[in-house]
Amino acid sequence: MKEPQELNRLSRLTAILTFLQTKSMVTSTQLCQRFDVSRRTIYRDIKSLMDSGVPIFAEEGKGYKLVKGYNLPPVMFSDEEAHALITAEKIIAQNKDQSLVVAHHNAVEKIKAVLKYKDKNAVNQLADRITNLTNLKKEITSNNLLDIQSAITKRICIKIRYKASSLEKPTDRFIEPMAIYHTRDNWVVIAWCRLRNAFREFRLDRIIDFDLTIEVYQEREFDLMKYFMEIR
Repeated sequence: MKEPQELNRLSRLTAILTFLQTKSMVTSTQLCQRFDVSRRTIYRDIKSLMDSGVPIFAEEGKGYKLVKGYNLPPVMFSDEEAHALITAEKIIAQNKDQSLVVAHHNAVEKIKAVLKYKDKNAVNQLADRITNLTNLKKEITSNNLLDIQSAITKRICIKIRYKASSLEKPTDRFIEPMAIYHTRDNWVVIAWCRLRNAFREFRLDRIIDFDLTIEVYQEREFDLMKYFMEIR
């Protein structure tokens, strides 16, 4: 079994390779900042990749780049698809749930990594010219969205400590998550609350403690659009 430190390094090496595939040239400073490691560590990682057969070209005073032609099979996007991809990235980057921001960014990086060079340059240029003027303070109010999505698909119960408003005391809830929706910059999970014995809505930014359990709940009859029609 690999030690945690070794696994972290393998993960970083993979991420460095992915990052190199998304750019035409990357400096050691950019790599240090992105992966929060020293310049010596980056030099060692680059050497490890080169020793393993990855054709990295080091240009003195400029940085590193992959030898042209070394790439995963190119992904073909229409211009409209590429534009939609970058626009979605900019929108999600301002989201207040950290788990969604990180996961989507990593996914987009992997997609960019397998683009053809001409498409890659165009996509990166477009990314520099699109912005989203919401959540300019980069507020992060939750980090549980992806876990909740997983709980919905696997029907796993969640234990939370929830503060419904600034005036109310927090309560412990055992919930069966059914659906999620986004409104006014916040994510809301619709769940069967065992404390209230009814469907309730919980804003993710008001969840104080969050714990995925191992209990699988029984399937309940639930239709999202019907739910909205009944409560509105």
